[in-house]
Amino acid sequence: MDFFNIEISWKGIGYIVITSVSSVIVLFILTRIMGKRQISQLTMFDYINGITIGSIAAEMATALDGDVWQPLFAMIIYAFFAIMISYISMKSIKARRFLVGRPFLLYENGKLFEKNLKKAKLDINEFLTECRTNGYFYLSDIQSAIFETNGKISFIPVSTKRPVTPQDLNINVAKEAPVANVIMDGHIMQENLRHTGNDEIWLKKQLHAQGVSHIKDVFLATCDCNNTLEVYVKLKKENKKDIFE
Repeated sequence: MDFFNIEISWKGIGYIVITSVSSVIVLFILTRIMGKRQISQLTMFDYINGITIGSIAAEMATALDGDVWQPLFAMIIYAFFAIMISYISMKSIKARRFLVGRPFLLYENGKLFEKNLKKAKLDINEFLTECRTNGYFYLSDIQSAIFETNGKISFIPVSTKRPVTPQDLNINVAKEAPVANVIMDGHIMQENLRHTGNDEIWLKKQLHAQGVSHIKDVFLATCDCNNTLEVYVKLKKENKKDIFE
């Protein structure tokens, strides 16, 4: 009898493994279809919808009665509504304002808007904390504070407190472009290397000039718009300097 119970248990475990892997695959497909967004870009509906789909996926993984089609169908429905709402929000300003909301002022020109703080579900201490974490320790340094639809607060500093830019000093600066990762973890990124207009012969010459003999010893190598190669080799020794405590 004990052996029989163990056999049933192993069958159940095997079934859970299969349904868990299946739910992960379905989740991956649905998230790819719904599109990529950063956490800061998620609306409240996106957040709740994501939690709901995850909960349904967990139910699908543990459905020992064999009924996995109902949770699978429910996940597809939730994903469909998320895609439709995202599409409608992109096409209609009125729908976007209804579904997502609109930004509003919390502070401007030395005035705190108490009703808007309540609307944002923020007390004065939380607002001041947001100011400090963004580098503003005095409200007098802030021109405007705007509560965004993603729940973040954007700050506009007063003109006398903002950093000086080259434009303020009438300095012409060269345009910059993102660097290309030509080697990552000891492997040449062929497409990125071609994008820089160089080849492996050039790359190996540059590495040799910097004292690197083998590509496998390179952890990261980047090439900028000036065709300058920055090389970061793999370090086998652990850095034991503890200066951050």
